[in-house]
Amino acid sequence: MEYSVKSGDLSKQRAACVVVGVFSRRLLSPEGKFIDKLSNGYLTRRLKNGDVMGEIGQSLMLHEVPGIRADRVLLIGGGRQKDFTPARLKKAVAAAIGLLNSGPVVEAVFCLSGFEPANHGLYGTLRDVVTAAEDRVYRFDELKSDPEAPKRPLRRLTFFLSDRRQLTTAERAIAHGKAIGQGVSLAKTLGNLPGNICTPSYLADQAKKLGRRSRKLRTKVLEEAQMQELGMGALLSVSRGSRQPAKLIVMEYRGGKANNKPVVIIGKGLTFDAGGISLKPAAAMDEMKYDMCGGASVLGVVSACIELELPINLVGIVPSSENLPDGDANKPGDIVTSMSGQTIEVLNTDAEGRLILCDALTYSERFEPAAVIDIATLTGACVVALGKHASGLFSDDDALAEEILAAGTKSGDRAWRLPLWEDYQNQLDSNFADMANIGGSGAGAVTAACFLWRFAKKFKWAHLDIAGAAWDTGKEKGATGRPVALLVQFLLKRCGISSL
Repeated sequence: MEYSVKSGDLSKQRAACVVVGVFSRRLLSPEGKFIDKLSNGYLTRRLKNGDVMGEIGQSLMLHEVPGIRADRVLLIGGGRQKDFTPARLKKAVAAAIGLLNSGPVVEAVFCLSGFEPANHGLYGTLRDVVTAAEDRVYRFDELKSDPEAPKRPLRRLTFFLSDRRQLTTAERAIAHGKAIGQGVSLAKTLGNLPGNICTPSYLADQAKKLGRRSRKLRTKVLEEAQMQELGMGALLSVSRGSRQPAKLIVMEYRGGKANNKPVVIIGKGLTFDAGGISLKPAAAMDEMKYDMCGGASVLGVVSACIELELPINLVGIVPSSENLPDGDANKPGDIVTSMSGQTIEVLNTDAEGRLILCDALTYSERFEPAAVIDIATLTGACVVALGKHASGLFSDDDALAEEILAAGTKSGDRAWRLPLWEDYQNQLDSNFADMANIGGSGAGAVTAACFLWRFAKKFKWAHLDIAGAAWDTGKEKGATGRPVALLVQFLLKRCGISSL
């Protein structure tokens, strides 16, 4: 969708539709009050009739409102104004965009006054509106033979500002919001693709396509023979049960100074996870195509960096494989040797994500990183602990953890910090190897993070368990694109160019 900014006299704006806010107790936003005055109380009369009460997400489309040139006015509810948060802003925007996208309106003017959550500012408000709009118009129907797409989808959204001095801020917010939205959409699409299409080789091809978009990005893909030479026995043990060869995707984005240490983000790229010999139950196993959402989010973040030409050095790494049962697959009790030289007893072949991530963590040492963040749909235990609303955060560095938590709060893509204590490490003890790949029934998300911690001692490190946040189930099943927004906000703040 296209976005632009306008200012001036709202009464003279020609548009198919003008969107204004109305809060609980029929309280109109400033532009709503302006239109109401021009129309001799037309909006007030409709509100008094009870057509809309201003509750969050309520809407009322008005036609041929007197006094203005716009064909329609859409009133969209924001709930109680004093409780208007960024999350409620996004909910209201989603309702408005959904209605506009399903009707005859192809372009609309969105009035922002009164729609700014407290302490959020124009930049944060407008960026949230754009990301919410991108999220609402996203569709995944390319694999349907007869998709039911809107006949006249919304194509252009113009934001009306009463103060021209805010144009620069608004344009920056739009650029950032659109880049984040497009990165989220890319991650969603990769996640939604089925495992027979989105294989490790397919993911590698998508990374190469990103490399062709910018001279600042260099993409290389390590094949199994190269990984064997590096000693990546943990990663390669997972792919032995699949006919699809494993790939180690490495994307180096050089937007900062040559001597600046890069941030490294590592995303788990299990394009399908049947559990291996420790086979998963059949129910909902189709959703294990989403086990590569960590890897998908890395591609989404890199895409946003390219779009915004961020002045930072970033390395994105995606260890990618399938985990299937086969005569050559990992067996419970097998012992594998990681790239770090540490040996691992595989007690459960369904705890495979940590096996591919640990070798990627060791590989990242060569970049002498400023910080490393790995992202993975790692444990069902994290879903039990936090549900779908927050990603689990683990880190051995308080400053890095606070950066990530702040980025999650500002972007609305939140994380919650869980303990990473030495007390849990003995749950990974093995009689026959340096460690086991599972830590028993208690604190599964914590022991998984403790496992990864053993391979992250040489740099500042954080782990995001996105098992609950990466996709929605049920009727609205689909990838969410999280935590792209969190990670892009983290990078924007590190670059010093975010106003949040």
